Amino acid sequence: MKLKIYNHMTGKKEEFEPLDPSRVTMYVCGMTVQDRPHMGHMLAFVSADLIRRVLEYFGYEVLHVQNFTDIDDKIIARAQEEGQDPKVLAQRNIDRFFEAADALHIERATLYPKVTEHIEDIIAFIQRLIDAGHAYEAGGSVWFDVRSWPSYGELSGRDIEELESGYRIEVDENKRDPLDFALWKASREGEPSWDSPWGPGRPGWHIECSVMSTKYLGETFDLHGGGRDLIFPHHENELAQSKAVGGQFVRYWMHNGLLNLEGQKMSKSTGHFFAMEDVLAEFSPEVVRFYLLRGHFRNQMEYSRERMEEARSAYERMRRALQRIEVSAADPHLGEESGPEVSSPEGQALLESAERAKTAFDEALADDFNAEAALAALFELVREANPYWVARPEAPQLEAEVVHRVREVLRGSLAVLGLFESLEAGGGEIPPEIEELARRREEARRARDWATADALREEIQSKGYTVEDHAGGSTIRPA
Repeated sequence: MKLKIYNHMTGKKEEFEPLDPSRVTMYVCGMTVQDRPHMGHMLAFVSADLIRRVLEYFGYEVLHVQNFTDIDDKIIARAQEEGQDPKVLAQRNIDRFFEAADALHIERATLYPKVTEHIEDIIAFIQRLIDAGHAYEAGGSVWFDVRSWPSYGELSGRDIEELESGYRIEVDENKRDPLDFALWKASREGEPSWDSPWGPGRPGWHIECSVMSTKYLGETFDLHGGGRDLIFPHHENELAQSKAVGGQFVRYWMHNGLLNLEGQKMSKSTGHFFAMEDVLAEFSPEVVRFYLLRGHFRNQMEYSRERMEEARSAYERMRRALQRIEVSAADPHLGEESGPEVSSPEGQALLESAERAKTAFDEALADDFNAEAALAALFELVREANPYWVARPEAPQLEAEVVHRVREVLRGSLAVLGLFESLEAGGGEIPPEIEELARRREEARRARDWATADALREEIQSKGYTVEDHAGGSTIRPA
């Protein structure tokens, strides 16, 4: 099945063809960590996690890099307000990000590079731009010369004349042109700084992603993700400065929609947001993830408690259906009266429904990662399966092949979406200790460290749980 991706650069869906037929290189713009993660952040990172999981589901190995901006004007300002070291503030919020991401079953990226760990790389990249005639030093800062790059605006669709009317232009009297943007910022007294050929300072915002993405993924890589609000100026500037030193840079640009609160984009700078720790105090992480996957990742979403409650109700419908199936599948008498073959018209019809749901699920994900349509296919299967359990309520009367196939389609498909990974037949959740062992085993499997993966499987089994591997990952159940 061919995967199609909407490429923001071309403005259309394209068949996905990675540089390496078996491996995808993917960069996602991470948090600027001046504050706690909020729901708007997690929409972006759940979207990236969906993309990564679907790529793995379709057989690709994924090298996923996601940065942290751990030094910039906002971080310095917040640290000064709180009387803290910017480094301490940044690390505190990075820790908060991982707490929220782990709760939402967001798989860890392959690498999480930080700006402050790549200062020498950034300085070297800036020097290349100066040597190529696309940047200049002025007043201890270094600026990218926008007019030196004729194709500037190709990603965002903006032109120079439009930009001159004033789009988030950085003001500085040392610049040659109002449109030029900072690659290196001369430091002010009391600010964190690093030595450079142009004097003490720190990186500009846009340069960091060009440096860290190409350092780990190469000068041309497959996917670049981030929020729609980053298209201009951040991604436009990334594109210009990266192509100015060689390579195509990005082959497919992907942007998630934004999460609005009362019609406005969630934003730390305005205080217009719900912090993840507050949301998770009211709703379970599974419900939050389910809510964030209910719409297509490229669409705008509106956050409200009412919509979260609607998501919780839908989540519970699916959970109850899965619970019923798990109980049936675990019954030792399943299929004894009906025999190994599916003979009932209801059973045959439900098997056909399961195959239709699986096909529709796969087709939806192959069509630009459409989780909304994929979930709809699974809910349709649940709707069609409910009468089978109602009409044949006793487990011995149920046909084993039907029960196990419906279970396989639902649990395997939902695992691809990172949902219901720890559901038990008895209704409880898998203990955190077992979930951590399972997470480490998944990391070992992705790294092809089979010895470690096997050892972790044995440890999980020794504690009374069974590991079931499938295309979407693994499911943990009581033994």
